[in-house]
Amino acid sequence: MFSQFKIIWSLMRGHRLQYGCALGCLVLVTALNYGVPLVGSATIDYAVARQTAGPATPRLIAGLLRLLGGADDLRAHLWLAPLAMVLLAATAGAFSYLKGWLASLASDGIARRLKDGLYDHLNHLPARYHDKADTGDLVQRCTSDVETVRQFLATQVMEIGNAFLLAVTALPLLLSLSEPMTLVSFSLVVPLTLYGYIYFRQVKHVFKEVAEAEGALTAVIQENLTGIRVVRAFARQEFERTKFAAPNARYRDRSLVLMRLMSWYWSISDVVALGQLGLTLIVGAHWITEGRLTVGMLFAFLAYLGIMLWPVRQMGRILTDLGKTSVALTRIKEILSVPREPEPPAPLRAEGPAAGLTGRIRVRDLHFHHASAGLPVAGRGALNGLSFDVQPGESLAILGPSGAGKSTLMHLLLRLYDYDEGSIQFDGRELSSLPRAWVRAQIGVVMQEPFLFSKTLRDNLRLGRGDAPDHEIEAAARAAVIHDTILGFAEGYGTLIGERGITLSGGQRQRVAIARAVLKRPPILILDDAMSAIDAETESMILNALQERRGRATTLVIAHRLSTLAHADRVIVLDHGRIIQTGTHAELSTQEGLYRRLWQIQTSVESDFKQELKPA
Repeated sequence: MFSQFKIIWSLMRGHRLQYGCALGCLVLVTALNYGVPLVGSATIDYAVARQTAGPATPRLIAGLLRLLGGADDLRAHLWLAPLAMVLLAATAGAFSYLKGWLASLASDGIARRLKDGLYDHLNHLPARYHDKADTGDLVQRCTSDVETVRQFLATQVMEIGNAFLLAVTALPLLLSLSEPMTLVSFSLVVPLTLYGYIYFRQVKHVFKEVAEAEGALTAVIQENLTGIRVVRAFARQEFERTKFAAPNARYRDRSLVLMRLMSWYWSISDVVALGQLGLTLIVGAHWITEGRLTVGMLFAFLAYLGIMLWPVRQMGRILTDLGKTSVALTRIKEILSVPREPEPPAPLRAEGPAAGLTGRIRVRDLHFHHASAGLPVAGRGALNGLSFDVQPGESLAILGPSGAGKSTLMHLLLRLYDYDEGSIQFDGRELSSLPRAWVRAQIGVVMQEPFLFSKTLRDNLRLGRGDAPDHEIEAAARAAVIHDTILGFAEGYGTLIGERGITLSGGQRQRVAIARAVLKRPPILILDDAMSAIDAETESMILNALQERRGRATTLVIAHRLSTLAHADRVIVLDHGRIIQTGTHAELSTQEGLYRRLWQIQTSVESDFKQELKPA
């Protein structure tokens, strides 16, 4: 438990002054609330019952009577007592509001900083972490778990302070009024506190199970909504409903266990609290008949018990919320404890190039295995001794069967993963010595599955260059043969597209992604099967536009359609992570090997297709 309070204390950094002011308000609220029963007790005993103050009068009561002008004056102006009680309660309410506002302001600031930190950290974690992470669970940790921490900091931290103040001040105060009555009034408070602690120990693991079940439930919902078109296309709604039922039932069962434990706690604590009030009332009434206690004193003790018992009962809730917060903090720490993408040592970063790359790439004896990067499939798409050179402005095409290592090579060039052995050099500098952010700023990439954000088309195109003027945006769109299509939309470049660009066709998404990469004006351009959803005529137009830009950027084109690769300066053919052929399109199409076989197959299929389209 101490470690959790240590974490909470560290989270308060930058907001401790606000919590200190809130604690000061809490002290005032406690003092003012204590004053209300004292005024009532003094009024009942010395104004209504007309007792005479003497040496046996408790010092607090005697001091209060002097403050009110004495017992005789209080009897003559009895309206002063209720007025004083109302003023004390109203002032306590004002300070209580200020306390809550300060605590909420601090907790909201902490939650915002925590969310910002989590979001930033997730954006800097290695690709291998995101390959294995559950997106729904990450969303749960960044939203629900942070909200749990915020609620605890906003409410329960002050409740802990309140309980501490009561423990420090209530006992001495009551002892000064009547020691025997204090012992009676506190007889069940200690067992109630111990029960709250035992309950906390029992319920803590249940909170962890509930949080994990909720995370699994969120993951299923997120996956279903992401693939809703596939679900409908294959008429899998009933299967998805059945799949959803299992994690939903588990979350319900765990929540019911938690609710049952909480119900037991509140029921038992209610019985104990009411029992304490009843015991105090019975003993106090008996002592009043014996003359050992006054009515006003019994009123004060019952009032103080009403003030004290709620925070004591709340200790169980505080401990419960502490358990829930402890689980949430643990889940948040699991993310924050994952190391970020490693960067080169500071001296190498300081010596890094100030200008952009020329586009020269040198690869020597490159080895990479997915198992070494922590990926779930070992060996697939591994690179085994890859070596080649690309000159500035050259266009290099990369061909190979699925799993040959084409996309893996692209990931290594982007430093999404780090290679095991060998060397990759940009302009003579080892890739591993260059900052990742700087490397990625030099590369424009169109991935196999282009991702578009739920923003306007203009914002999506400006992803790589936020300051790009409109005429350059339009030029890039023309190069990707998407400009006329965009103008056909009602809002043109201001058209808001759906999540993941779902409102666009597959070919339109690819062309927007190509335009986005071209607009970035990078020294290195990578097209990873970027035209698989584009028809042959549009593809030809895009390739011609890219041909006109030849020499402006080193271009790596990964594709399965050989028509996409035919315009490249040079072609390399991969198989099982090795280069098995290299040359121009004209050279490879005449040499025996994989490239020629694929060329013959594709040209034969196209020829047969065109023949079938001819009218009879």
